[in-house]
Amino acid sequence: MRCVFDGHNDVLLRLLQSGGRTACESFLTGRDDALDLPKAQKGGFAGGFFAHFVPSATDLDDKLSAMSAPQYDLELPDPIDWEDAVAVVMEQAAILLDLERLGAVKIVRSVADIHTAMEQGKIAAIFHIEGAEAIDADLHSLDLFHAAGLRSLGPVWSRPTIFGEGVPFRFPSNGDIGAGLTGHGKRLIRRCNALGILVDLSHLNEAGFWDVARLSDAPLVATHSNAYAVTPHSRNLTDDQLRAIADSDGMVGLNFATAFLRDDGKMDAATPISQMLVHLDHMIEILGEDRVGLGSDYDGAMVPEALTTVADLPHLTEAMTAHGYDAALIDKICHKNWLRVLAKTWGEPAR
Repeated sequence: MRCVFDGHNDVLLRLLQSGGRTACESFLTGRDDALDLPKAQKGGFAGGFFAHFVPSATDLDDKLSAMSAPQYDLELPDPIDWEDAVAVVMEQAAILLDLERLGAVKIVRSVADIHTAMEQGKIAAIFHIEGAEAIDADLHSLDLFHAAGLRSLGPVWSRPTIFGEGVPFRFPSNGDIGAGLTGHGKRLIRRCNALGILVDLSHLNEAGFWDVARLSDAPLVATHSNAYAVTPHSRNLTDDQLRAIADSDGMVGLNFATAFLRDDGKMDAATPISQMLVHLDHMIEILGEDRVGLGSDYDGAMVPEALTTVADLPHLTEAMTAHGYDAALIDKICHKNWLRVLAKTWGEPAR
């Protein structure tokens, strides 16, 4: 079984919504959701980016229904105030700390920590914030969260923040929507670079992407995004964006969400793994074998039915083998490329 290090999951939000800190024990014993300790052990899930995400008041059933149409354009949720957002992120951070105290995960601050967690049989968890609503304009909370272990940050989800604008859930559409980074956003990028916090480009609109590309001295990384040339969805990256990521020696994690995989842009679990390989082939062609990984979005999206939980990850690696990927390339996609780009971003020697 291959070791998998993954670019994105939303299990902390699921735990928050099902009882918060009182639900942490269920992560150790098994839950109905996509990610827990027993499923991780079964599927070879060794760790990844644990998103701290502040949800908007939206009807998920309505959203999924809309994204099953031939075309759709979901209205962006309203911005969220800092006071509301920081409370939710702190709740999720407390859940992650409890999972560490229970021995299920290790919050990692370095690639050396990731290797240690793997050796100890614990899930390596990167403290990641998806959408920077919990960061104030003066960036005081950024420094505080960094001290608590924050090592990755997405300036936006798909709603505007004081830092920039995200892309809507729109198909067909590209990400050339809205203005670039604000003055606060540019300061945020520079401060993340100074602290060694990875800047996640997933969800950021195209103008913001190019602002980060001009400003950042770190590898460009999209933790959970796919190829626009294959699926013309606003959440996916154009070939020009992929080339910029390659030039920076960054990487992209393949998103399992079916709307960003399928030719028709639909959220439909009846999506074959072969469609994921089409995106991987395209991204490898442009980015190279060292700059593509996995960014599942488990517990945050509808994924192919053959990959319903992390326990099913061997189905994907088996499909890669059948597709003609050799063992060295599969290991790069499954974990080695993430460890490489994290070491470069966090200022560590590669191992």
